[in-house]
Amino acid sequence: MPGETIKMVGIRRNPNEPLGLTVEVDEHDQLVVARIIAGGMIDRQGLLHPGDVILEVNGVQVNTPEDLQTEISRAKESVTLKIGPSLEEEMKSARIMMGGGQVKKNIDSGKKLTCYMRALFDYDPAEDNLVPCQELGLAFQRGDILQIINVKDPNWWQARHVGEDNAIGLIPSQELEERRQAYVPPEADYVHKISICGTRISKKKRKTMYKTKQNNEFDKADLMLYEEVTKMPPFKRKTLVLIGVAGVGRRTLKNRLINSDPDKFGSVLPHTTRQPRPLEESGKAYWFTDRETMEQEVKENKFLEFGEHNGNLYGTHLDSVRDVIRQGKMCVLDCSPTALKILHNSAEFMPYVIFIAAPGMEQLKQLYSERRSAHGSVRSLAFDRQSSIRYSSRRAKTLESLASLYEDDDLISAVEESALLQRKYDKYLDQVIINEDFDVTFRAVTDALEALSHEHQWVPVNWIY
Repeated sequence: MPGETIKMVGIRRNPNEPLGLTVEVDEHDQLVVARIIAGGMIDRQGLLHPGDVILEVNGVQVNTPEDLQTEISRAKESVTLKIGPSLEEEMKSARIMMGGGQVKKNIDSGKKLTCYMRALFDYDPAEDNLVPCQELGLAFQRGDILQIINVKDPNWWQARHVGEDNAIGLIPSQELEERRQAYVPPEADYVHKISICGTRISKKKRKTMYKTKQNNEFDKADLMLYEEVTKMPPFKRKTLVLIGVAGVGRRTLKNRLINSDPDKFGSVLPHTTRQPRPLEESGKAYWFTDRETMEQEVKENKFLEFGEHNGNLYGTHLDSVRDVIRQGKMCVLDCSPTALKILHNSAEFMPYVIFIAAPGMEQLKQLYSERRSAHGSVRSLAFDRQSSIRYSSRRAKTLESLASLYEDDDLISAVEESALLQRKYDKYLDQVIINEDFDVTFRAVTDALEALSHEHQWVPVNWIY
């Protein structure tokens, strides 16, 4: 290495603050600076740059990250580094000189940017064996808003928590976390612990438009880890979506909301291919249509959701949702969670999604009891005490016990299914309310909607741009 390319860099350090850089051994066995953390000690002093080769620390030769860490820990307030350019940079310079100095300037991919992401998973760098430096890792929880500072490294972004003056740290990129959470064939996996820093990764993506009929296929393939968001002034959402397991009280809550303020809230009538019963009119309880028309509109993705029951199609038409919105009302939907992706990815519907979680066993029993007294039994397992079994009191008690046990099993299943549903669709949820009391739940929903009118909101960027 030519002597004139060597430089000495003096750094004054705070023993309680990390230097704010990571290093790696490149293919030429050089100890190079892999990244510099924005806002860190090295970045503030501006004396080192990614790609610089560290030769010595306070006169001691260093060849590995472990050597560097040992010598830095021995140093006190001042550290002198002997720095040289990388062999790759020298080879580039030689090629430029040989080419007569004609070179095209590339856009700096490491430029600082202003971008905000909502984290959709939990991350603890202390449990990550891939993070280049655990002390520089930034822990976060699902739902946290992160300001992304630098995305030059395809595997590790630099970020910080919004609303706090905390130091900038490293978080796994979308691409790296995808590879960790999804299966990647060995021949296509370019992420390894040894060479992860600075690894260039290219990935071919198949572009397909998202459609209602292919909802399940998209949900199987899509792995959403970060969502780009932007902060907006207070505004009212266009739809309110109530999600939860059957029997948790969504329908009751929806009806109570609409009845409490019919000028503010509205609902949609489902479409069906069922034949109208006597005295039934289209537009009263259902919109009646023929099967051929409905199947064609399903193919054209005009339905938010659809299904078949007793040989008849039922579904929620997107135009019905639009009609309620055009009336200046918030459209209240208690749809299937599979419809959330369509609503969430559309600026047209701007949903506020509330998950109505199942309460504990005793509260759920009470809810079922109230529902049974209001609408009749919700179970099909019932018997007539006036029938022949009245002659066998033992058999009657046995059937009662079986019915109770059967219902308890259903309640347990409801609680388990509720928890599973919440985890699966958590990325779309704005709020979770445990429905232990209808009055309390109703007030919680109205309070949340009122807050939207005077609080700033973080919303997906595709709603705005």
